Amino acid sequence: MVQFWSKVTGTLDDCACDVETIDRFNNKEIFPKLQKLLSSDYFRFYKVNLNNPCPFWTDHSQCGLKYCAVKPCTPGEVPEGLKSSSYKVLESHIVDETRQALQEWKKHDDESDRFCMLDDEDSPESQYVDLLLNPERFTGYKGPEAWRIWNSIYEENCFKPYSVKRPLNPLASNSGLCVEKRAFFRLISGLHASINIHLSARYLLDENWFKMKWGHNVSEFQLRFDEELTEGEGPKRLRNLYFLYLIELRALAKILPYFERPAFHLYTGQRTQDNENKKLLLELLHVAKSFPLHFDETALFAGNNKEAMKLKEDFKLTFKNISRIIDCVECFKCRLWGKLQTQGLGSALKILFSERQIEAMPNTSNTNPSFQLSRQEIVSLFNAFGRISTSVRELENFRSLLSNLKQ
Repeated sequence: MVQFWSKVTGTLDDCACDVETIDRFNNKEIFPKLQKLLSSDYFRFYKVNLNNPCPFWTDHSQCGLKYCAVKPCTPGEVPEGLKSSSYKVLESHIVDETRQALQEWKKHDDESDRFCMLDDEDSPESQYVDLLLNPERFTGYKGPEAWRIWNSIYEENCFKPYSVKRPLNPLASNSGLCVEKRAFFRLISGLHASINIHLSARYLLDENWFKMKWGHNVSEFQLRFDEELTEGEGPKRLRNLYFLYLIELRALAKILPYFERPAFHLYTGQRTQDNENKKLLLELLHVAKSFPLHFDETALFAGNNKEAMKLKEDFKLTFKNISRIIDCVECFKCRLWGKLQTQGLGSALKILFSERQIEAMPNTSNTNPSFQLSRQEIVSLFNAFGRISTSVRELENFRSLLSNLKQ
């Protein structure tokens, strides 16, 4: 394993940053602040429709494992300010700028800017879920059904090079791909790696009548990432996790002007808490902006306008297909976190491809900016980055656990 970790170090491909800098910055600066923010009411409640039918095949069945279940919120558990049905009730009690923010949430439905198919905020089957009470962890969902999901994502959507091996070898000889398509491919691989880290770090180690013990499963981690057990792919997958981290971190740095507007509020109906959360949000974004080795997104879609627009549309269509594949996941808890992280990554890409609109955003309370994020996109953006940040933090834990095994 010493040789294995030596390949998850140094400078990353297609960027000027190195793994060690990301580790230090995330674990000391980003992770603590982000976890505090995500525990707030605005970010912990996510509205989602987990009952969409699979659009690609019909022979799937719902997971019967008890840990696959998702517990939705009762109406009384959701803050009044988050429920769309409460807009009229609240309208007489809020200031003009907050009313404007609510109206922006309600009217925002610009499909041309969205990288995902999710319309869960408006679906009558959607329910609020408390993410803190439905954590992402190993549920027992595995085997051919789970492989089919990832195969569909890799084989049908990810600009795959012809040399990709089945069932999964996401980076085999992809040097012939242009930087843009290679970047997209690495994002999906990084997301896959992050999910596998979560499952290995929150594994059901023991269960009896009295309690369940969740924790780090080193063997499961090795099975998914050890260089020998993965035919050399494990270290590449982890490096792609760091690449994904840089992309989402860059999006947070770029979106700062949007959240700095006085008209923007993290509105839950609890004014004191809402104001404190916005301060914490801006503090986190300023920290993100201070990162010294940001990914240079100008390398993406850098050709002539016609080529850039075509490639951008290819990305959108591909990402929307991936979003639809998530509806085929049979484990509801896996589907929940798959939807959230897919939408979060899509929101990050939307930000990076809207740089001019964001930079031109006026810092006034009476002007509606041309660029908008729905509450759903905001919640998914920060929670998705929270998952990536947690994965980077967990790698330090697995390094220590593996080191102790050798002693």
